[in-house]
Amino acid sequence: MTLPLADRRIIYVGGKGGVGKTTVAASVALRFADEGKRVLVVSTDPAHSLGDVFKTEIGSRPRALAPGLRGLELDPEARLDEYLTDVKKSMKQLVHPDMYREVDRQVELARSSPGAEEAAMLERMSELMVAEDADYDVLVFDTAPTGQTLRLLSLPEIMAAWTDGLLRHRERSDHMSEVIGRMTPQRSGGDDLSHFQDHSEEDAGEDRFSQIRTTLLRRRRLFHRARRLLLEERTTAFVLVLIPERLPVLETIKAVEALERFQIPIAGLVVNRILPAGPLGPFLEERRVQERQYLDQIRDRFSSRPSVEVPLFAKDVGGLEALRAVGRHLFLDAAT
Repeated sequence: MTLPLADRRIIYVGGKGGVGKTTVAASVALRFADEGKRVLVVSTDPAHSLGDVFKTEIGSRPRALAPGLRGLELDPEARLDEYLTDVKKSMKQLVHPDMYREVDRQVELARSSPGAEEAAMLERMSELMVAEDADYDVLVFDTAPTGQTLRLLSLPEIMAAWTDGLLRHRERSDHMSEVIGRMTPQRSGGDDLSHFQDHSEEDAGEDRFSQIRTTLLRRRRLFHRARRLLLEERTTAFVLVLIPERLPVLETIKAVEALERFQIPIAGLVVNRILPAGPLGPFLEERRVQERQYLDQIRDRFSSRPSVEVPLFAKDVGGLEALRAVGRHLFLDAAT
């Protein structure tokens, strides 16, 4: 059995930390590039081991890794800096200059709030997913460990609700300001024109809010479009990587259940680092007995899903040829 990835445009590779998901993501991306597709492989894991498996530095700008293949490492802190700078700029358009320091203080407090980095990261991921003029045929995301990935998948709805709430709050504030304005006599310098209010500042503020509202609605549409793409089985595939050990198996069971609740299409599983056939010596033979128990559990528990099994390599996987060797196992042509 092989993984149904051939026609997918967006591929997420996730799993517990340390099971080899970066190697799998890199191998899948390289395979598609070797087939002539334009591929971008994106690391969203703060650990960023993508450059290590390609034996090169990658960084925050797309870097050529092989013909047709580019790599990108999203830096959560750097992305959060960009995100908060944008928020500050937007907020300062709504307040008097005397309030700028308070805006700076409040936004900086938000830096350490739960989910801040995830929200900033998700926006960048969403931009890559929905880009209509993209230079890539396939996006492969090497995601953070499963728990963080699931939080990322739930954030579009949270952010949409937050945006709706903020807009409703502004509408209520505008209504109250209008009511109070009608009840409050205008102060004047005493001339005959003092009864006519100068609306220039009010109009300028409304124009500024219109810009903010446009920005907020754009982000909401962005998150909703990304959400729709995640749910399209013809477009998106989620691959879970695990090894035949207790904790990765348990986490994968939980991940599958959570992804099913979100209705995220799961393409299948990659069972990584299986001990090779042949005599291994007493210590590793004991490990193989345990491994067989977990392999039986994996095959039984996930029997309805496509899966592939990748052996443990004698050396660490790194460089294009080693990644191509892994790819041959992923796509069931290791004998060629």
